[in-house]
Amino acid sequence: MRFVIASLAFALSASAAAAETCGNTADGFKPFIQQMKQEAAAAGVSKRSIAVLDTVTYDTAIIKRDRGQSIFSDSFLTFQKKMISAGRLARAKSQIEKYQDVFDRVQKQYGVPPPVIAAFWALETDFGAVTGDFPTIQSIATLAWDCRRPEKFRPQLIASLQLLDKGDLTLAEFKGAWAGEIGQTQFMAYDYNESAVDYDGDGKRDLRNSVPDVIASTANLLRKHGWEPNQPWIQEVKVPAQLPWKEADIAIKHPRSQWAKWGVTAVSGNPIKADTMEASLLLPMGRNGPAFLAYHNFTKAYLKWNESLVYSLTAAYLATRIAGAPPVSPGRAPVNHPTYEKIVELQTKLEGLGYDVGKLDGKIGKGTRLAVKDQQMKLNLPADSYPSVEVIAAILKSNVHGHLPPEATQPDSDMDQDQETQQQPVQPVQQPVQKPKPLKPAKQAVQPEPPQEPEQLETSDGSTLPDLPAEGPIPSKKTKKKAVILPESADQGTSEGDSLY
Repeated sequence: MRFVIASLAFALSASAAAAETCGNTADGFKPFIQQMKQEAAAAGVSKRSIAVLDTVTYDTAIIKRDRGQSIFSDSFLTFQKKMISAGRLARAKSQIEKYQDVFDRVQKQYGVPPPVIAAFWALETDFGAVTGDFPTIQSIATLAWDCRRPEKFRPQLIASLQLLDKGDLTLAEFKGAWAGEIGQTQFMAYDYNESAVDYDGDGKRDLRNSVPDVIASTANLLRKHGWEPNQPWIQEVKVPAQLPWKEADIAIKHPRSQWAKWGVTAVSGNPIKADTMEASLLLPMGRNGPAFLAYHNFTKAYLKWNESLVYSLTAAYLATRIAGAPPVSPGRAPVNHPTYEKIVELQTKLEGLGYDVGKLDGKIGKGTRLAVKDQQMKLNLPADSYPSVEVIAAILKSNVHGHLPPEATQPDSDMDQDQETQQQPVQPVQQPVQKPKPLKPAKQAVQPEPPQEPEQLETSDGSTLPDLPAEGPIPSKKTKKKAVILPESADQGTSEGDSLY
């Protein structure tokens, strides 16, 4: 699942050794473990749980898996086709029917509808069929030592020991996906600590075996991420041939009345509601591909669950399919999506032109999209932020330099967060460092007052999904990000899938 990133502040606020020492081999791993034992003790972890670190070893198989990911470079249409099958849709509906009473009670308490929960349950582990059998603490320790993302995994290592202290999982049960995710909807240790719910009342928060605990915990985490009851998450739409494409950006919101004026309609061609509800126009494959209006629940809850745009959109789209929406439209024209290697070549070129696009990882992340958009505007191309093969060819010939501030490469899930309410994953003893303020788009619509009436999600045929009952608000906390996603082969239980980590 997702893993709200432990901020780079961890690397800055931890001791000099913790912030600066890492390795790409087993050399130095044992001294690192000794250091983490000291930090765990300072965080109040028991000696019994700390002793577990004496049994862990550096796992080269975990590093190999971490380096071998490329599924997140797929286009949205390719990715969703791998992840969504007729069998998965049928199983999702069957699980909702089987546990209808639990889903109903959870929806009443947390305001998260069954299709949203079932979609994550399907994508993460195929309803518990493939949760992973890797020793969690060893996996996290290996990734915490690795130089690629130690700031994300070192807090999780402390959190995993704290979770072991609480007794929700025994050491024998502490197994999951290769990147440390645990349970049927793949919680990282920090989220397990903070958001897991004992919903069956047996005195144990069991996300491996208790379906009621899984359903309620998933809803609780989404609510803490910012989920608003009775509100939509995405709506598939159709865009006209001409539109101010630079406004089509996940970071830019306009009232639906403005999108309607610009010619955006329901995918069926029916008018969308021309009201004051704000939405972003999301074009995952550019102006010629599928199009969606993305609402607060998408930009907040979904992108906190998993900052990968292609994953989060697939999860949100799958939820609409479970709720009865038809298959997605491919758009108005064929789209030439680049290969992984071509995206890396683009990122390398953009870096050479002065852009900070983050890691050269072959994934079309926030920094890459913003840099592409900037180049499209400089080259007088439609600025839809999408690096089609044709756009990449033009940028590779470009000599026009540009610049994006460092915050442009912050994860999508950090956009528009209130810094005062963000909570960092467990820090040993030092105080966290304030995160830089997220990038604010240059063009924003005047912020209208939000609608007071519950909103319904409109499907492509103009019908609406059911109202979503809710209870009072739940305090928001920043948590973590993770993801084990199961491709089509997982329908037969033959693959563990990939992890965003």
